[in-house]
Amino acid sequence: MGRLIYLDNNATTQMAPEVIKAISEAEPVVYGNASSMHSFGREASRLVENARSNIAGLLQCNADEITFTSGASEANNTVFMIARSLIEKRGGGRIVTTTIEHPSIIETVSYLRKCGIQVDQVPVYADGRIKLDELEKLMGKDVVLVSVMTGNNETGAIQPVAEASRIAHSYGALFHTDATQAIGKIKVSCKEWKLDYLSCSGHKFYGPKGVGILFARKGAPFMPFVHGGEQEHGRRAGTYNTISIYGTGVAAKLAMENVEEENRRLWKMREALREGILAKVPHVVVNGCQDHEFCLPGTLDVSFENVEGESILLMLDMNGIAVSTGSACATGSLEPSYVLLAGGLDVELAHGSIRFSFGRFNTMEDVEYVLEVLPPIIEKLRAISTR
Repeated sequence: MGRLIYLDNNATTQMAPEVIKAISEAEPVVYGNASSMHSFGREASRLVENARSNIAGLLQCNADEITFTSGASEANNTVFMIARSLIEKRGGGRIVTTTIEHPSIIETVSYLRKCGIQVDQVPVYADGRIKLDELEKLMGKDVVLVSVMTGNNETGAIQPVAEASRIAHSYGALFHTDATQAIGKIKVSCKEWKLDYLSCSGHKFYGPKGVGILFARKGAPFMPFVHGGEQEHGRRAGTYNTISIYGTGVAAKLAMENVEEENRRLWKMREALREGILAKVPHVVVNGCQDHEFCLPGTLDVSFENVEGESILLMLDMNGIAVSTGSACATGSLEPSYVLLAGGLDVELAHGSIRFSFGRFNTMEDVEYVLEVLPPIIEKLRAISTR
């Protein structure tokens, strides 16, 4: 295969060279258990705390409010299990979230409902942003937790997190945001947004896989999700993934330094691809909000009429271009994307959606190559579908 272009950065990112260098230098010499009191353990602990400090700077919070997990999915589950525990202790209560959350929340909601806990979901507008007036209608003094993602992984729609947080707190509820897709692309502030909890993953901002981050405001209720040890001040048991945590801290420092430049670069490529597709391919719909202020800069979700998204994905892959489908078919389901359906998109269009997600290592040459390869693929697939 000739040219290879990776446009699936919302799924995961490649590690930054600086992160790879830091990890490769530390791994041979820092192998002690970070919970041990001897010199080997203390050196490992130093790397963990260095990372905690860098991440706190990125998220604009205190270092002692950061808990390391295995990923954002675990962090999300931890928050919802905290809410479950609070509801059970109170003898009742509700959770409010949205219809467009990541599966780690959507599936947790399904589980909690089976356990008898009421969870209400806020609908979204056609541009993928939540209806704040509907959130207000769902609120009441019995709501224990409100969870609204910062930026959607499919459409890129940035949610009004600060406003949703204000509404939640006005009713005495705790507020959580899954900021996984937003970190390093837009400014995220636990303090400005008055968050109680935040979740994210290091591998989404050029760090290693296997490290998640859970911010919990000092004084916010907390119950461990993983038991069996006193790591993380008793908040999350398990031997520290020291080197990967250290690498995540390096990635956090880079993200903090480069967020504004990253935002501009990604948006420029995203817009060039959007405009090129609209100019070269007829009968397409661009999904989600198209306003830079309300859209993650590197995310472009496009539906192609009369074509299956999976067919486009496979043919692009044959040409060295990696993207993802807006449909859940890649996970074995024949159902179209629930995120796109939640915004009112037609089922057939939802089946024909492709998500292009740019990252730090993409260039305008990548955009030009996609615009060279994509139009004939769509034309060929449409010709086949009408025979």
